[in-house]
Amino acid sequence: MAGELVGNQMQVRAAIVSELNGPWHTADVTIDEPHANEVKVKMSFAGMCHSDEHVRNGDMIPEAAMTEMLIGRREIYPVIGGHEGAGVVESVGANVTSVAPGDHVAVSFIPSCGRCEYCASGRQYICDLGSHTLMGPMISDGTWRHHLGDVTVNRMCQLGTFADYIVVHEASVIRIDPWYDLRAAALISCGISTGFGSAVTRGGAKPGDTVAVIGCGGVGSGAIQGAVHAGARAVIAIDTNQSKVERALKIGATHGAATTRDAAFTILPELTSGKNCDVTIITVGTLTGELVEQARGITAKGGVIVVTSIAPSQQRAVELNVFMLSMMNQELRGTVFGSESPRVQIPRLLRLHHEGKLHVDDLITEEYTLDNVQQGYDDLASGKNVRGIVRF
Repeated sequence: MAGELVGNQMQVRAAIVSELNGPWHTADVTIDEPHANEVKVKMSFAGMCHSDEHVRNGDMIPEAAMTEMLIGRREIYPVIGGHEGAGVVESVGANVTSVAPGDHVAVSFIPSCGRCEYCASGRQYICDLGSHTLMGPMISDGTWRHHLGDVTVNRMCQLGTFADYIVVHEASVIRIDPWYDLRAAALISCGISTGFGSAVTRGGAKPGDTVAVIGCGGVGSGAIQGAVHAGARAVIAIDTNQSKVERALKIGATHGAATTRDAAFTILPELTSGKNCDVTIITVGTLTGELVEQARGITAKGGVIVVTSIAPSQQRAVELNVFMLSMMNQELRGTVFGSESPRVQIPRLLRLHHEGKLHVDDLITEEYTLDNVQQGYDDLASGKNVRGIVRF
């Protein structure tokens, strides 16, 4: 029976994808009890980020030879989806010190060990443990906890939050105060935090700046609010989906446009006297090569272009006028988790939400059950959703 502990194992329901481009569907997965340095969490909410679709359609999957070297087989499927979420700690293994049973936690798709060079220098968002994040066994001891019959099961970002219960490394959970909203914590655990940091930390937006955000879904909504909190005088929301632009205008964007060309010819000449944007952030669902040059084209001299979107892992071609990049003294920056420590950013933004200073609930278009994850992603693809969420 799902959720019942039998011996040292529990059967749980999970939304998985079993093959490349296959549908999300529910299955009964067996999970082991946590080993040393591991935590079992009863999930309350899981956010439905577009990045999970990158795993389903292969965009984030390494070549077969690399996969075999990492996990001993040539493909990663089956995979439990989900890398945003929040819940309550059910049990812990030996040596766990940061959380205890009953604690409320948000997950982090970037684990932070606290000991590697990057963590020790304040860059937990590029912790060395992140190299294991897309696939493979537990990062604690290299063995597996999730099983589908005789087959070991991968988990998105070492999490797999599309499940009633998850077993994860302690480095992948962050204790939060119990009065914070777990539904908000689920979305802040990835998309909102990533977007917010893309504007404030990686983009360096400051009072008086003009900021453009290309792609106004969940991550873009975080970027828009980050720019507003940083004191930007104008925030331009750019999206081909008019409903997303309209929602962006309700959470702080000052202008809306369907394309960068539209912004370049109808908004920026008057708004900036031809200067263009101080910071341009790309937060579309899937990055294409030509979008980088489009973003650069609406960026001012000395401005910054932040690439937050994920491109297919084998994509190499990018359109970029390198002459103009140099002559205009512009910067092109990548980012993961908005270049902020999850252990700092998640509690910080949860406090802002708790005090009514950060829009999260307004971004949730629909709640889904675990059985309806595929429907949620269909709705995202059709433009119906800014962000869906699974309620357990």
